[in-house]
Amino acid sequence: MKEEKKPDYIVFDEETQSYNSKLLPYSSNVSAPKITPPDVTSWKNTSIISANNQFKAKYEAIQEEYKEMMQEFEYNSLVYNAKFNFEPVVGKIYHLYRSKDDSTFLSLILPNECNFEHLGTFKLGPDKTWEKL
Repeated sequence: MKEEKKPDYIVFDEETQSYNSKLLPYSSNVSAPKITPPDVTSWKNTSIISANNQFKAKYEAIQEEYKEMMQEFEYNSLVYNAKFNFEPVVGKIYHLYRSKDDSTFLSLILPNECNFEHLGTFKLGPDKTWEKL
């Protein structure tokens, strides 16, 4: 016996041998209104711009934090490579100078009381890092 194929406008499930048009989330008959998906292009473009601006702001903040961290690293390197014959105390203020032979040294002497080139004033933090004042 030859099975008869149903026309395209009839929704018939071959596996269950039933009509399932009432189960579909959309209309399936010929006179049903045209299904047009909403145009989301403008929403996508706006969202892409917003997301990109957010990523850019976050990237710039990370970049600025990196620059600050590298500057702190350079200050710490500069101070720790300087000559000093005492153990610095946490919380005290020290002054970094360049001597006549271009070496650097750390001192408690204030810049107005010294004839050497003053490179900066630093304070030793509790985490043993130097903060430029």
